[in-house]
Amino acid sequence: MAEKKVARFPDPHEYVEKEVPPELEGWEEMYPPHFLFGKEREEWEKKQFWYLDKIHAPEPMPPLDQIFQQAWQISLSQHTTRVFCIPPAQGIAHRMIGCYQYICAIEPPPEEVIKEKAELFGVRAHYPIEHYDELWDEWLGRMQALGREMEGIKVPQELPKYMPAEEVAPNPYRGYSPGYELIEAFDRANDCMYKGWQYHFNYLNLSYLYYLTFGDVARKLFPGISESTIGKMVAGAEVSMFRPEEELCRLAREAHAVPKVAEVLRKEAPAARKIEELRKFDAGQAWLDELEGIREPWLYISCGSGWYYYEGSWVNKLDVPFGYLKGYLERLAKGEKIERSLSKIAEARDKLISEYRKLIKTDEDRSSFDSAYKDCRVIYRYAEDHLFWVEHWFHTIWWDKMREIGRVLVKCGALKEEDDIFMFNRLEVPTVIEDAVTTWALGEGVPMLKWGERAQRRREILQAATKWSPTPALGVPPEEVAEPFTIMLWGVTTDKVAEWLKGMAVVPEEVTEIKGFASSFGVVEGTARVLKSLEDVVNLQEGEIMVCPSSNPAWAPVFTKIKASVTDIGGLTSHAAIVCREYGVPAVTGTGIATSVIKTGDKIRVDGDSGIVTILERA
Repeated sequence: MAEKKVARFPDPHEYVEKEVPPELEGWEEMYPPHFLFGKEREEWEKKQFWYLDKIHAPEPMPPLDQIFQQAWQISLSQHTTRVFCIPPAQGIAHRMIGCYQYICAIEPPPEEVIKEKAELFGVRAHYPIEHYDELWDEWLGRMQALGREMEGIKVPQELPKYMPAEEVAPNPYRGYSPGYELIEAFDRANDCMYKGWQYHFNYLNLSYLYYLTFGDVARKLFPGISESTIGKMVAGAEVSMFRPEEELCRLAREAHAVPKVAEVLRKEAPAARKIEELRKFDAGQAWLDELEGIREPWLYISCGSGWYYYEGSWVNKLDVPFGYLKGYLERLAKGEKIERSLSKIAEARDKLISEYRKLIKTDEDRSSFDSAYKDCRVIYRYAEDHLFWVEHWFHTIWWDKMREIGRVLVKCGALKEEDDIFMFNRLEVPTVIEDAVTTWALGEGVPMLKWGERAQRRREILQAATKWSPTPALGVPPEEVAEPFTIMLWGVTTDKVAEWLKGMAVVPEEVTEIKGFASSFGVVEGTARVLKSLEDVVNLQEGEIMVCPSSNPAWAPVFTKIKASVTDIGGLTSHAAIVCREYGVPAVTGTGIATSVIKTGDKIRVDGDSGIVTILERA
């Protein structure tokens, strides 16, 4: 009898050896060895199913930016396995290939471990729900204190030729040099970042878990209920992630009330020039004072995902928020509303819940529904509250601190550009600093290793990696993808894996319909605008349908002017899905191929109820 052939993706070890383009030679040196496929763990690695993590790492990974990935691998996993002890779930493991990140959900533990964890989970999982408000206040205090600690880390301006006299004799000598301060600065910032990511997952896994539980209860009680309806039932929350956008709306309305201010802000000019003009008259200066009042923390929001050093934040790329303000003022001039309608979303949610609740026939089922709904709503907001404070506010402080250190390394000749520091991983940066400090301490005429040249070579590797499309997955896929986070967050389903196995033999021009997750309720038709990069966001026109690899909550200001959103990646609990529900924008996420088959100008229909996108007319 012929042996049944198992459909599978490339073996990860063979793939690393044979398929990485030669232009990427040397990529392995950019990442710590425990993030690489290798002989020592080959047997285990071959048993896992690995897929590209295009939510957290859609682009080739600069070495220092990998610190966030390293930190979340530990933090997410430990909160599942060791802290809250979610019975069948284990952690998410990482590996790098050619500057791209693959991840795998580790198979469930043995039955006896599941039983042990179930006992602990039963005791631990509900406490955060019962005490959420006080726990949140405590969490926010801890997070903000950590950010202040990182902000306060002293970085010396330079490694001086001689310690200044006021710091030595005849004054008291403090006992250590700027060289030590530089070493200490990175170590402390690194520790802060790792601790911040410990905080990141304190309640996040539970927030996803309670959403999944509520979804399961709803599907059991109301067979056939759509995922978008379940999403609509929990939408409508006042969360920190949307506060920057809300503050911009408020400032736009204040400017709209003063024509002279609005006139300046509506101009086609860089932010710096507008600020210069506003400073020339009292009302303009008053408006700038208001802007300064929200600068910290609300302008500490990434222009993109918050995962890459080159994205920048509003506070240091003011053209971005000023561009949003210009758009708001133009819409206000037309008499349009610019704020999201939170009350409208809440009314629709409450009405929906009431209607479905009336369909429940027994008190027991009603109690089950009410309990699951209450728990989900209590902790649901953590998903978007923590996001701002960690991935945006905290990361903005980190970028600034790393650039401070980078500038010192440039001054002493270790690096050529301050951003070169991002070309070394968190375990390498201390070596770069130590070499610089050692060379400085030894005296005159001592050579240093050529870190700047290494940084340049790594930039070339990263650039080459952007032109490579690695396989979407590696190893043998499970018969059914059942791991909840893999489905709900990353949007990787059994059907999606089957499409990958077919080789993605898609002829874009022949595709008229694509499917994804019905992530946000509503059906609309309109003109598509395909965004391939961060900079393309500014090209979005009012009333268009945004089509992108994955949307970011930081793009909130555009969600009040688009008709709908379609993404390549992201499940029902991805931030792309949540932000659409919070803005009442129809959305289909996790299509896999939207940006490949839809072109800017195509007329499309987005059905957020069924998860289907139809191409009605080609541009």
